[in-house]
Amino acid sequence: MVQEPIDPHDAAFDAGMCLDGFAQVHGGIVLIGSITALMAPSSGALAPTADERRNARVILGRLKKRYPDIGTALDYVDPWQLLVATVLSAQTTDEMVNKVTPGLFARWPEPHDLAEADPEEVEAVVYSTGFYRQKTKSILSLAADLVDRFDGEVPADLDAMTKLRGVGRKTASVVLAEAWGIPAIAVDTHVKRVTNRLGLTSEKDPVKIEHHLRALYPEKEWAGISMRVIQFGRDVCDARKPRCWECPLRDRCAYPDKTPRPRS
Repeated sequence: MVQEPIDPHDAAFDAGMCLDGFAQVHGGIVLIGSITALMAPSSGALAPTADERRNARVILGRLKKRYPDIGTALDYVDPWQLLVATVLSAQTTDEMVNKVTPGLFARWPEPHDLAEADPEEVEAVVYSTGFYRQKTKSILSLAADLVDRFDGEVPADLDAMTKLRGVGRKTASVVLAEAWGIPAIAVDTHVKRVTNRLGLTSEKDPVKIEHHLRALYPEKEWAGISMRVIQFGRDVCDARKPRCWECPLRDRCAYPDKTPRPRS
């Protein structure tokens, strides 16, 4: 899969690594300054209209029809493993992460094991996922925080989870929705791109996008939104060449540069 360039103001790198302080971009690669959780969304936006809610409901209904049962492709057995796997998934494929995590958890199965691990040994294990030094720092830090603050248990709460070093809103939302089915919306590059093209939001900031989606949909739907939109972004609404000619949402799409059907 071709990786999209990283926007330092985007949630693309918040599969465990939110950017704060500074971030420089060279050739599409972010050089990270420091790690922090994103701030909670404000509540100052205007409420969506009835027509906007109706349009959003139709879009989600079609995505449900296309993807009736969907969840993360990351392999995990508990919230701890999903949390670490989500951090490692930044700027790599789920398939690559799934090749790495069995060996990682066989060697360091619990938070206290990973918190005490030799960073160089962990780097060697996660090397193939890319950004391995920063990812190692993130998962060791969050493991230490889990032990120190939560007795080694992943908290089932967005605010509490984002207090862990290396865990931002996107990562926490994935874990909440996937591991516990708790209402949460994770915003990554796919969600940002697709929701903007469909006209569900015009925001570019991932926290504001999350807030808009929360306003458009009832809370009971939140946990089922992100993975469907993400998969649709991969299958149809590609960043560079969307397959507009076969899109089931074409009549709902505000994107002006629709891709024509290829010639036979």
